[in-house]
Amino acid sequence: MILQITKYVTVTAILLGTSNAFADSTSVYNLSMDEAITKGLQANVNLAIAGARVDEATGSLERRQSAYLPHVRIETPIAYQTRNLKAQGMDFPNIPSVVGPFTSFDFRVYGDQTLFDLQSYHSIKASEKDKSARSSDLEDVRSQIIRQVAVNYIVAEYSAARVETADSRVRTSEALEKLALNQKEAGVADGLDVLRSQVQVANDRQNLLVAKNSYQQSLLVLARSIGIDMGTLLALTDKLSFKKLDSPQIEQAVNAALQSRPDYRSLFAQRESVESQIKSSRSRYLPKVILSGNYGGSGQSLGDIEPSGVIQANLVMTLFDTDRSGERFELESRLKRIEQQIDDQKRGVEQDIREALLNLQSAEEQVGVAKSGLELAEKELQYASDRFKNGVVNNIEVVKAQDSLARAHDNNLNAMAQHAQAKIALAKALGNTDKTYRIFLGIQEANGRGL
Repeated sequence: MILQITKYVTVTAILLGTSNAFADSTSVYNLSMDEAITKGLQANVNLAIAGARVDEATGSLERRQSAYLPHVRIETPIAYQTRNLKAQGMDFPNIPSVVGPFTSFDFRVYGDQTLFDLQSYHSIKASEKDKSARSSDLEDVRSQIIRQVAVNYIVAEYSAARVETADSRVRTSEALEKLALNQKEAGVADGLDVLRSQVQVANDRQNLLVAKNSYQQSLLVLARSIGIDMGTLLALTDKLSFKKLDSPQIEQAVNAALQSRPDYRSLFAQRESVESQIKSSRSRYLPKVILSGNYGGSGQSLGDIEPSGVIQANLVMTLFDTDRSGERFELESRLKRIEQQIDDQKRGVEQDIREALLNLQSAEEQVGVAKSGLELAEKELQYASDRFKNGVVNNIEVVKAQDSLARAHDNNLNAMAQHAQAKIALAKALGNTDKTYRIFLGIQEANGRGL
């Protein structure tokens, strides 16, 4: 009988019965973890900022590439002017020094094309690597958001499950209170037994209120992280449960993470970008070959415009530039800093993998122990209730068994929540979080059930 009483009530019933004070409408929004993550990715401002940085890098790359593309412009000066011949070294008798005014018209197309410029070439390569680094940063931000939203959802699931168990304990306590009253009427129990049972009911009802409040707060955190109205009445469609995950070998996991972790790949792309910038700096003294020309017509009036033009190849070479040494020192210092970051991040990747695997193994073992403890606590309460019902003992054993069962439920829920969080942490540590989190958390595309 007691085991039947302790059966969980559904989350939907809890929500419909307790959430009206916290919601602006009576409609319920069913939310799965997969949908929560999708909404979180759409709403997170950090992801939008990272995407804007990728766009900025794309624009910078296009600007660098324009150095090797043709440049064409049109100029059409129309001038009304006078000229001082004497100022230009032309001083003739009986000729005024200032001539004019007169008009001049010129319609001309100018164009130039770079044929050889190593400095611009290496600048383009540096921009390509910088764009790659920004893209990796965007992927890393996505991984962080996925983990954040998933953890918020797991916490909300844990809080919902605690509401279920707290409500179940209230039902159990009320049943035992009724049993104590019946025993007193039958003359096999006294008023103290009834009082103990009533105190237990009061404590369990208070714990239920605390659990409900904690659950509502976890829903607010979840709603904030996925960018939906705080007044939305949420119902979680995924339930907190245990699903074993086969752990990868540490060496294989570390090697895979070094290949796929976006934060690690970003540092490599940054290093390659700085190396290309250093090559660009060294090329500042190398010659540039530019082909340029113009074609158009000019004259003093529209009626006497005659065509003219020029095409030429220019060899441009810098002979003295004091800025180069400072630029090179700046770039070499930046390269040294990034190499130190790469070495540190490599150790950080291995640390993340090892910690995630340790937490996963520990949580899995805790789930096993907690499940066994829960089964024993349920049996203890059943035996204690039977002994009290048969008049063998008072209900002190029953109250203690109730407390033991409450702790066992909390331990079991906490272990499952820790295990789910350890799986999402491992997915983040390995990289490719977008592709692996569904597998690690056991999310099924078809129905979105089970963690």
